[in-house]
Amino acid sequence: MKKNTLIVQTGRRKDWTHGIVNPPVYHASTVLFDTVADLNNAIRNRDTSLYYGRRGTPTSFALAEALTELEGGAGCSLYPSGLAAVCASILAFVAHGDHILVSDSVYDPTRNFCDQQLKRMGVETTYFDPQIADGIGSLIKKNTSLIFLESPGSITMEIQDVPAITKIAKKYGVKVILDNTWASPLYFRPLEHGVDVSVQAATKYIVGHSDAMLGAAIANKENYEQLRENSYQLGYCAAPDDVYLALRGLRTLDVRLKQHEKNALTVAHWLQQHECVDHVRHPALADFPGHDIWARDFDGSTGLFSFVLKSGSEKAVTAMLDGMQHFKMGFSWGGYESLILAYHGLKKYRTATNWSAPGPLLRLHIGLEDPEDLIEDLSAGFARLLAESD
Repeated sequence: MKKNTLIVQTGRRKDWTHGIVNPPVYHASTVLFDTVADLNNAIRNRDTSLYYGRRGTPTSFALAEALTELEGGAGCSLYPSGLAAVCASILAFVAHGDHILVSDSVYDPTRNFCDQQLKRMGVETTYFDPQIADGIGSLIKKNTSLIFLESPGSITMEIQDVPAITKIAKKYGVKVILDNTWASPLYFRPLEHGVDVSVQAATKYIVGHSDAMLGAAIANKENYEQLRENSYQLGYCAAPDDVYLALRGLRTLDVRLKQHEKNALTVAHWLQQHECVDHVRHPALADFPGHDIWARDFDGSTGLFSFVLKSGSEKAVTAMLDGMQHFKMGFSWGGYESLILAYHGLKKYRTATNWSAPGPLLRLHIGLEDPEDLIEDLSAGFARLLAESD
């Protein structure tokens, strides 16, 4: 099937839907059995049929099946948030005394988990330049068990050479996990590039409406059982209403991403010409470092990118942001609305690379509004920035 047909049809087999277009929402903990034979059969098939609510219901089976098919994996585990998916995936493949490698541009809560929880468990983390490519081999130790990637980085947007890194990782027997939230399965398929587990904050583009918390991890055949069992032992499961919202959001993912991409590029090109902007950090722009890798490996871009100001005090940037009409400040992204956040001290998020920029970085998520309105909003914001800078 072509991509758009697959999005519509995947995860909708009659086992889950009973012929209804959208799989019903099953709220369940206990599943009842009439005979010992029925119970024993459920135990034998507990990962693919009804057994216990935390193992899955038709609602969660439908979403897991859809994401597995879209990613080209062997199976999918669902979680109550994107961060839970990240943490559970890492924990599935590390043990006390291990060493892991993590991209220096990684999502800050992932860094916090490594620096605090994993450190407490006796797992050592080394951060590396996200653009290291096959140079990753020089950082692998005898006890290195895992490499964690995020491409692009969710603030500074660096693109990683995933095939080069996974080739080296396989040579040393090291697992690779990649946070694929920015691209979604439509614009990048990590498992086809050698990644073992693809993680997503389904909270963002898959749900698409800023009204549910959800995470997913899709693994290849070699690693899915270990991921699944570890997640079950940790008690992870996802709320059925949130899973339903993800299933509904999934059906329009392609058309939404196309509009996010179109709107974001319109705004990004306008920002490139503005007197206040030092540079725009968007992987689809030809002058962005790593653009050639993005063009080689990705099928499109989405609504999240950032730009660096030539200058701007915290007071001036605050004046800019406080008066925005269409861009609002808020955490997360991936919904239909546009967002803006300012980062004044990015050096604290880096340990392996030196972040150097003339001014603060502003991260945008471009929603589904008319881009002309968004540009007008930014233009007025820059006027406030300049007025406060005088």
